Amino acid sequence: MFAVRKSMLAAAVIFTAAVLLASFGVSAVSAANAGEGVPFSVVLDAGHGGVDPGVLGVNTKTKESDINLQIVRLLEKYFADAGFSVVLTRKNEGGLYGLPTTGYKRRDMEKRRDVIEQTAPNLVISVHQNNFIADRTRRGGQVFFKEGDEKGKALADCIQSRLNALNGCDYSALKGDYYILNCTQYASVIVECGFLSNAEDEKLLLDEEYRQKAAYAIFSGALLYLS
Repeated sequence: MFAVRKSMLAAAVIFTAAVLLASFGVSAVSAANAGEGVPFSVVLDAGHGGVDPGVLGVNTKTKESDINLQIVRLLEKYFADAGFSVVLTRKNEGGLYGLPTTGYKRRDMEKRRDVIEQTAPNLVISVHQNNFIADRTRRGGQVFFKEGDEKGKALADCIQSRLNALNGCDYSALKGDYYILNCTQYASVIVECGFLSNAEDEKLLLDEEYRQKAAYAIFSGALLYLS
């Protein structure tokens, strides 16, 4: 029974992706073929990991790094089922730095850059969770792009629109001076899916059904960009 349900879910995801692509003006065939028979490729980056947990939930102290990876795994399935070539920078709870010695953070980020450069993707989506202690009422998804990167801004705007619809917010994508955005020429965004400093967002992000909705908002925003 479980195998049948998984099969039905996969079929539903593929069908929905095809409908979305068609509505955005991109055929299902072109989604799987960016040119010369090569599929569109995406690098999914789950921020933090290992000795670097990122921010912690305001009530549960849940690690940002765990939520990031959970959402990336959902995104991986959405993109793969739609025919994309998907590469993850971080595939488990560990970091990419080797030993946690001096300079581990820099080594971790450089490894992520190397994965991106080796993949030469159409998209780079780095998943994070936000924190704003000065105003714990601040909530919702926020997307960042590199200043001067028109492709990155277009991708960020598309994903931001989908997150706004999910969260009932009216945010604009913002410029960000971050390594993961600056280290590559490919269209890249950082997606802060919610604020772990906000109790409402924290509760939502701990819910699997909501994480699926957040991942789908990011996925559908990426499809909109590719149209």
